[in-house]
Amino acid sequence: MRGNEATRQQRTGLALVSPALGVVALFFILPMLMSVVLAFRGKNGGLTFEHMAKALDLYQNDLLFTVAITVLSTVGIAICAILIASYLTLGGSERTRTALRWLYRWPLFIPFIVTGQVMRTFLAKNGLLNHVLIGGGLIDPGSAQSLLDWRGIVIALVWKQVPFVTLLLAGAMASVDSQHIEAARNLGARRWQVLVDIVLPQVRGTLLVGLVLSFVTMLSVLSVPMMINPNSPTLITVDIAYRINTHGDYAVANALCLLSLLLAAGGAALYLRHAVAKAVPAA
Repeated sequence: MRGNEATRQQRTGLALVSPALGVVALFFILPMLMSVVLAFRGKNGGLTFEHMAKALDLYQNDLLFTVAITVLSTVGIAICAILIASYLTLGGSERTRTALRWLYRWPLFIPFIVTGQVMRTFLAKNGLLNHVLIGGGLIDPGSAQSLLDWRGIVIALVWKQVPFVTLLLAGAMASVDSQHIEAARNLGARRWQVLVDIVLPQVRGTLLVGLVLSFVTMLSVLSVPMMINPNSPTLITVDIAYRINTHGDYAVANALCLLSLLLAAGGAALYLRHAVAKAVPAA
């Protein structure tokens, strides 16, 4: 009887998760397998590395540029998210915390394509940013310059992804035992010392999850680099769209997709290594 009950529960659980597994298989695993086949299939149907070699030969600089931009943006996201989340948790002014809590979430609901258009008008040579700096007397009109290059891509990606990581991090910080924080303050620790020595070590897992998810998301963004800096070097997503739309070269495009997948897998491996290292001592 117990065996029948266990079997029934297993079937029920499988039936509940089967729709989700079907979606993952249909929209993620199957396209990935098709991409692998097309990237390594020659004109005669045999195995070839020609497409991968061509992708590396033509777009090696863009691949390195993609790594540099995503890593730099990830660092910027981490710094901004830590600063905002720490003030929401440890800040002294309740009015400032309320205003910050209300403002920082706005980019979370804005699509990437809208983000690209907003940054085009904000970071242009005659854009809003330079007008504000000139009106404030911080720069001369002749020294105004456009930021529609790699700097604009980094600013756009950081601005878009900071709210997501901050939301996760602020929730984790709020769950930290307040007795630890109060004890550190009673011993004379400053706010930044409480953050670095008490809070961050307890929430670094959550921070890592948010950064890995943001890193993978930024690797797939097309609209922001296309609208801000489509010229070479640019992100690899622009190259994929170019190979498909201009040349109809799905083989090289799929090779570029696999290279992007390897970069994303590197971020996932970093998270898994942290998760395993955290779980082993507990076992």
